Amino acid sequence: MPWQTLLNRRERLPANADLAEGFSSLLQQLGAVTAFELAVAGGRLMATPGLAFLVGYQAALRMLWPSAPPSLGALCATEQRSLRPADMQTRLTDLRLNGRKDFVTAGDAADWLLIAARSEQSGEVPRLSLAVVYPGEPGVRLEKLPAIALMPDISHGRVLLDNAVCELLAGDGWDAYVKPFRTLEDIYVLSALSAWLYGVGEDSDWPQPLRLRLLALLAGCAEVSRQAPSSAPTHVLLGGLFAQFDALKSEINQAMASGPAEWAAMWQRDQAVMDLASGARSKRLAKALETI
Repeated sequence: MPWQTLLNRRERLPANADLAEGFSSLLQQLGAVTAFELAVAGGRLMATPGLAFLVGYQAALRMLWPSAPPSLGALCATEQRSLRPADMQTRLTDLRLNGRKDFVTAGDAADWLLIAARSEQSGEVPRLSLAVVYPGEPGVRLEKLPAIALMPDISHGRVLLDNAVCELLAGDGWDAYVKPFRTLEDIYVLSALSAWLYGVGEDSDWPQPLRLRLLALLAGCAEVSRQAPSSAPTHVLLGGLFAQFDALKSEINQAMASGPAEWAAMWQRDQAVMDLASGARSKRLAKALETI
């Protein structure tokens, strides 16, 4: 990570209601970057916590699929609020997809979609494959869902698949993609939002010790981003990063309350995004500690 770039960066990109256009502008601004640099430098540039979250999510996708197109994408796995393969109804047969995916982050704005689909033969245990489809192609339809209170500037969509032609990614859909993505998303969203907070702290002249601790947290994120997302040590180290972040919450909230009301209102509204996956993360940490 070119830390000098983060430390010297003072500008902030204006919010763009068109998420795809806004992400394209960000990539043009940053140039060629690694996934971690995208999360940190991009998160620092964003106008809202929601947009910083989206940048972290896109960075995680690029770790999952390194050859991803240079445009907004989405992972489509959840069906009826479940990620369990046995609960999924979307099917892959002869490179054709049928089914639906609910609550896809920025799905209605995405240029490409990664679809987790059942692919086992009749009578076999559930098995997933991961396929790529492109909105606008025959059999691929997107529906925009109503905005929710948390990060209302980040849309969500429903994907409907009707005999849609797809491209198949190599590897098991669960072990190689859906399962590790949960860890990758934790790492890169934490990185992007910590960078956003650091930027707010710079703009609002927060106490220097708090800004330095945010930088130390980002340095820890840099190290964890280099580890295999499925390994037990990674989950233990990631647990340490979130414990570090949790320890800063009251100080961050106090600094927010003493600064511009706009930043404070955004953070008050959206900070719960860091707790959405806390249950699953705690289970992975407990299992990792047992393994070690």
